[in-house]
Amino acid sequence: MLLHSNIIGEGKPFIILHGFLGMGDNWKTLARRFSAEGYQVHLIDQRNHGRSFHDDAFNYEVMVEDLKLYCDEHDLEDIILLGHSMGGKVAMLFATTHPKIVSKLLVADISPRFYPAHHRDILAGLSSFDFDEIRSRSVAERQLADYVPEPAARQFLLKNLYWIEKGQLALRINLEVLREHDHEVGEALPDHAEFHGDTLFLKGDRSEYIGPEDERLIKRHFKNAEIVAVENAGHWLHAENPGQFFDEVMAFL
Repeated sequence: MLLHSNIIGEGKPFIILHGFLGMGDNWKTLARRFSAEGYQVHLIDQRNHGRSFHDDAFNYEVMVEDLKLYCDEHDLEDIILLGHSMGGKVAMLFATTHPKIVSKLLVADISPRFYPAHHRDILAGLSSFDFDEIRSRSVAERQLADYVPEPAARQFLLKNLYWIEKGQLALRINLEVLREHDHEVGEALPDHAEFHGDTLFLKGDRSEYIGPEDERLIKRHFKNAEIVAVENAGHWLHAENPGQFFDEVMAFL
């Protein structure tokens, strides 16, 4: 089965991988800016997310296989690869597994280390939706607010809502499988994994996902890595400071 994507522009292939509970369309505004600079941007929906297929298997190894199949199907042999959060973990493992395909690697606000599961409130909130009772996005948001207090985080999550038909909402994500395999999202990059190509790690200056210890770990796995802080930004640095994020990416490319 092939991953769903939205391909924008023409030029050197530039693949973007979203984070957990996201989708490729989260990156559409930045993708248009990258495409204007001469890149063909592939906004991927990873398995069990967005419009891509649902499957009971969910871990970084199968997501890397999905991406390799996608590259083969589209004849992509020399790519720029950018991943955020969970997508950054997929990007890291892909680059260390298939280094000849990746010319430049960019990782947004995630380290190669293990992270404890921390999505349980979010998953509980999404699991609480009864779509026989919830008939509007506003009602869904009010219910989700009991579990997710941050308005920006709620809006991000509610992008997964869609209308199956008039009056009937549903979630695009495969919630049952993602809830069951939530622990997989925090898995560390294998100890032996290395990538020697040009690499940029971008971290939000208000985020705790990449600290001083992480910087040493990054350099061990990625010998040619630069680490740059995006100002006035947390974990969703590409949405919180898209101007600096775009400038840093373009300077690296």
